Amino acid sequence: MLISAELNAAFNTQIGREFLASHQYIAMAADFEDRALKKLAEMFYAQAAEERDHAMKFARYLVSVNGRVEIPAIPAPPTGFASVEAAVQQAYDWELEITGHVNDLMSLAVEKRDYAAQDFLRWFVTEQVEEVQTMDNLLKVVKQVGERNIIMVEAYLVHGE
Repeated sequence: MLISAELNAAFNTQIGREFLASHQYIAMAADFEDRALKKLAEMFYAQAAEERDHAMKFARYLVSVNGRVEIPAIPAPPTGFASVEAAVQQAYDWELEITGHVNDLMSLAVEKRDYAAQDFLRWFVTEQVEEVQTMDNLLKVVKQVGERNIIMVEAYLVHGE
């Protein structure tokens, strides 16, 4: 095995987090769709697919270093958000949490002197900067327009593409 047992286990935990993020974003997208916010729904369905892809990157990496893929149980995500702002705030908070976990994985890879894992994780470190910025910007717009004018977020997303 080209990866320590401890780092292998931590990567498996991260696979679970990425799948959970995917499920959370699907729940948010469905909530937005129920509110006839098609662009927000589209954005969050795309985010869900991206998070699933992240989980798959970790799984494929483990296979490539003769590690063992053990996908943990994925808890059901919350559904039925009180407001668009509440959902986006949760997404933003989640991205901050994931960033912390990715940084912890990098610290563990450094501690274990696993240079291949460090190279692999650098992509995620950079990706999390983008993920946090995306959710931070969306949250700022949602807060500015307020729930009463949330339809303006749809126009913002159309022009932001």
